[in-house]
Amino acid sequence: MPLLIRPIATRFFLFMLILGMVSSIVTVPPYKDAKMYDNAVWELLLDVYVASAVIMLIGYVCSLPFGKARAKVRNVFTFILRALTYVFMYPLYVIDTFCFAKFGCTLNPTMLLLAGETNGNETSEFFQSYVTPDLLWGPVGIILLVPLLHVLCIVWQRKLSCKRNSRMPIGGLSMIRLHAPMKIGIDVIVLAGLVYLTSLSWQNKSLYAYTMSRETIGQVEHSLAYRPHTEMYQPPMRLAFSIRSNELIGRQLTRLEGQVDRVAVDSCTVDSSEIVLIIGESFNRRHAQLYGYDKKNMPNQVRLQKQGLLTPLQDVVAPWNLTSFVFKHIMTTYCVGDTAEWCDYPLFCEVFRKAGYEVRFLTNQFLPQAKEAVYDFSGGFFINNEKLSEAQFDVRNTQLHVFDEGLLQDYDALVKPRDEQQVSGSKHLTIFHLMGMHVNYRIRCPNSKKRWGAGDYPNDMDMPEKRRKIMAYYDNAVWYNDSVVNQIVERFKDKEAVIVYVPDHGEEVFGPGARHFFGRMHDARINKRLADEEFLIPMWIYTTPQYAAKHPETVAAIKAVKNKRYMTDALSHLLMGLAQIHCRYYNPRYDLLSPMYDEQRQRLLKHQTDYDKLTD
Repeated sequence: MPLLIRPIATRFFLFMLILGMVSSIVTVPPYKDAKMYDNAVWELLLDVYVASAVIMLIGYVCSLPFGKARAKVRNVFTFILRALTYVFMYPLYVIDTFCFAKFGCTLNPTMLLLAGETNGNETSEFFQSYVTPDLLWGPVGIILLVPLLHVLCIVWQRKLSCKRNSRMPIGGLSMIRLHAPMKIGIDVIVLAGLVYLTSLSWQNKSLYAYTMSRETIGQVEHSLAYRPHTEMYQPPMRLAFSIRSNELIGRQLTRLEGQVDRVAVDSCTVDSSEIVLIIGESFNRRHAQLYGYDKKNMPNQVRLQKQGLLTPLQDVVAPWNLTSFVFKHIMTTYCVGDTAEWCDYPLFCEVFRKAGYEVRFLTNQFLPQAKEAVYDFSGGFFINNEKLSEAQFDVRNTQLHVFDEGLLQDYDALVKPRDEQQVSGSKHLTIFHLMGMHVNYRIRCPNSKKRWGAGDYPNDMDMPEKRRKIMAYYDNAVWYNDSVVNQIVERFKDKEAVIVYVPDHGEEVFGPGARHFFGRMHDARINKRLADEEFLIPMWIYTTPQYAAKHPETVAAIKAVKNKRYMTDALSHLLMGLAQIHCRYYNPRYDLLSPMYDEQRQRLLKHQTDYDKLTD
């Protein structure tokens, strides 16, 4: 038999190929326009061939010292390696398909993390709840047919081999007698095919290697935000990626956990006993009525501004245009330009708890769940870690909601009863993390509350109906966001409270110079236009009437800084300043309301581009 065709003439090659193809087909998401990875067939052919060839090569090398018994030993080693591969691969593919069938997504880092944290009782409950007979009538049943067919093939071949008193490999290729020139010709053809398959697969394999070689989970996430990025089209790739991701977050968690017991506060004079932070999502400032947009999509916040209680800041940028990167900056006391990394600094909620504040964190995005993108995994791992969560928060919600109003219900159920039982003088930091205008604008506002449609926007060459619809979805999401924010303000209006609103980053919404695009351009060069769309953000500070009456000097300071340059990586220092927390982590140079605030500090976008030096 020709040398290069031997890996193909095996049951291993055939059934691993079938397994990979079935997996690619049954795990296509049930979404409009969803399809299998374009290069899946060709890349799978190469992967399976290489795996089969490697097993044969290992068997050959291991048999070299055995002299005349070499052939038998080689067969034994090869058999063992293939058997071990089957024992690993078949369950892996079944588990991956099970995750898709039950949770709507294949293996990912969060699933691996959750599995590692599951105890015996939880495992038993999981099997009772999810492993049900109906699985056999879906993708899981289809994938299980592959090992069943494999077993039947082995039984059939053995029966056939006994009848003929000879062993016949798949296809009977070893029975064909070929002359040397023909063998060479076949090898040349196979080699040419392998070269072609390698050329087709090279880009994806290179991108996968690049992603797997990153040294932080943030770098991993950033590599996946670029186009093109790697397609992890098979379960082994997804498993290796999940293991690597968990390894990387483990390193940063170790450093963050090391800070917990060392956090100390010198004093806290409690200038603000009720501090509220509202973190929005994907807010394009050009679409904010508060900043001059012609659609009246923020009537409540405009009303509060006219009352003199809400002060919009005019020159605020985010350090990144990725939620997880922004969270790693605003949730720690680290600022761009500091020494070491963000995970070498304490999380600011730990500082507030040490200062005697009760910290409430209500999120509609960062809760661990099976169907979680790597972006949410990267942004929420240090919030959801058991030790760090306990160190940061007194109150947390436990479920996500379709719409952000669900967080208001969480607040009423979890926080109000605690407030009724607490004595006067208690100090609270309440954080609302909204879904805001995240990704799919259409589903960020209930249909009953939508106000604009495609017909409310100019119809020209740059704005066909599809784009006008998307713009309407976005403005409706801003309109709904305004109502949610207003309901949060209503819950604090009769208290002595200060409220800070800031979104994580901006968003492209068919803006100047990009009339064809919405979302974010992660791999584009940061120029002035892109920075103003994706990094320049709305931000405001609201003080209740009671707070304004008791702290007129703070209100005056807020109004005085409304035009100052600011970057939200320093948000924790603003909040610590409002609380008058004195500790070694607080730096008045980063506190917007401090007389020592350094407005000339470089505002480096993505740690590299100075926003204030952009001119084009």
